Amino acid sequence: MRAARFHSFGAPSVLQVEEVAWPTPKGDEVLIRVHGSSVNGTDLNLRGGGLGLIMAGQLPFTPGFDAAGEIAGCGPEVTAYRPGDRVYTLLGHGGGGAAEYVTVSQSRVGLAPESIDLVTAAAVPLSGLTALQGLRGEGRLQGGQARKRVLVYGASGGIGAFGVQLARIMGAHVTGVARSSKLEYLRELGVDEAVSTDDMNWNDFGQPWDVILDTPPALKFSEVKHALAPRGVLVSTRGLPTRLSDAAAMLPGAEPRFAAVRTAERGLDLAFLTRLIDSGELMVPVDQTFPLADIRAAHEYAEGPDVRGKVVVSLE
Repeated sequence: MRAARFHSFGAPSVLQVEEVAWPTPKGDEVLIRVHGSSVNGTDLNLRGGGLGLIMAGQLPFTPGFDAAGEIAGCGPEVTAYRPGDRVYTLLGHGGGGAAEYVTVSQSRVGLAPESIDLVTAAAVPLSGLTALQGLRGEGRLQGGQARKRVLVYGASGGIGAFGVQLARIMGAHVTGVARSSKLEYLRELGVDEAVSTDDMNWNDFGQPWDVILDTPPALKFSEVKHALAPRGVLVSTRGLPTRLSDAAAMLPGAEPRFAAVRTAERGLDLAFLTRLIDSGELMVPVDQTFPLADIRAAHEYAEGPDVRGKVVVSLE
């Protein structure tokens, strides 16, 4: 089968499409015939060598941490799926989505939305789950409660575009922050306020926010602490605060607080996203789609300043 791999770290030019052996499903694993896989910040960071010491023993590496396709085979312990099912999945730390076939435990799989094609569906798992779990989990945002104020930083990116829509669906007042050239895109996503990163002034912000979702991640807790409500939270895709002095904000009872979202492969959360997509409430924000043969170009575009939403690699 064809798979994109890199044998060394560096620019997108290190990526190459090669012929590799098919994987075989074992135990509770399913074999997925991949139709699409999206490009995430994790892919770019790993390929560039951001985790070089950790990843050195895993080369060559196939990127792609989410995938969508059809089940082509099942291990002997699979009970939830059968060949032909349309599914999407959040893959583990081993990646592997940018290949024609991938195996994954059935616990990581969910039925893909029926209202969109499988290439588009590949944009959902990692970014959609990260936004959902960041807002509902650490952000404690739920529908049906008093309207909360949410700021999404990096709102035009993949996680940010999902975050804006999900916060709005949960009834929040949403402020989106992005480059000035992308403010109209934020309005299309449904923000109540669109603010340029150049104009964002943490010292003059009006009302405080209950949740700040930092998607790049780029914010320092000490910089935005005073912009949070007394029981507010900065939810970051970064694991720890950038300053040791801010670590106290992660301790139980801290108010306001810092929290990191650690994306989990919850099938029920994938099912929730599927329901929102099929009902028309949630739009999948795909910017550009590239064939597997052009995965270098996909990574180059994803690293550039013009991306709105997600970049997807098609294997159809």
